[in-house]
Amino acid sequence: MEKFETLTGIAAPLPLINVDTDMIIPKQFLKTIKRSGLGVNLFDEMRYADDGSEIPEFVLNRPQYREAQILVAGDNFGCGSSREHAPWALLDFGIRCVIAPSYADIFYNNCFKNGILPIVLPQEQVDVLMKDAEKGANARMTIDLDAQTVTSSDGEVFSFDVDPFRKHCLMNGLDDIGLTMEKSASIDAFEAKAQSERPWV
Repeated sequence: MEKFETLTGIAAPLPLINVDTDMIIPKQFLKTIKRSGLGVNLFDEMRYADDGSEIPEFVLNRPQYREAQILVAGDNFGCGSSREHAPWALLDFGIRCVIAPSYADIFYNNCFKNGILPIVLPQEQVDVLMKDAEKGANARMTIDLDAQTVTSSDGEVFSFDVDPFRKHCLMNGLDDIGLTMEKSASIDAFEAKAQSERPWV
């Protein structure tokens, strides 16, 4: 998993509440178990018309937001079914951070496990960042995970809370497998000892 330390990038505004996981990645794209390739179908039903053409009004189809790495969203983001494909699709598109007033619990947890930082801020602060994001590609925000701050393009700084263990995992690029591999020396020693003491097992 890629480390998350400091991110400066374009923020796309998505001022919608209750964006569920089926809106993030519709159910017909859940057949794959690969984490790559889902970005093209992120927000599929909002991004594309029935004939497959792009809907130009949708934020991620606008030229200034095609390289967005931050998403500023509304309340209760990621609600609905507990599909891990939702953070996979966001990450594959290039989104490394989502800022919202609240999230569905399972989606929130899945973000950390897949290298995405979900930041919770009060509604009034999200509103300020939403307006900042509406300025387009020239308005770049900076996310500093170590300092736990979001800095707007105007230099306004907002502090956020994050669980210390999750922060450690993100900053060191550790998913569940990575955490296990940190203990590989102990695991190898245990297996060697078990083999010598119980060779018949």
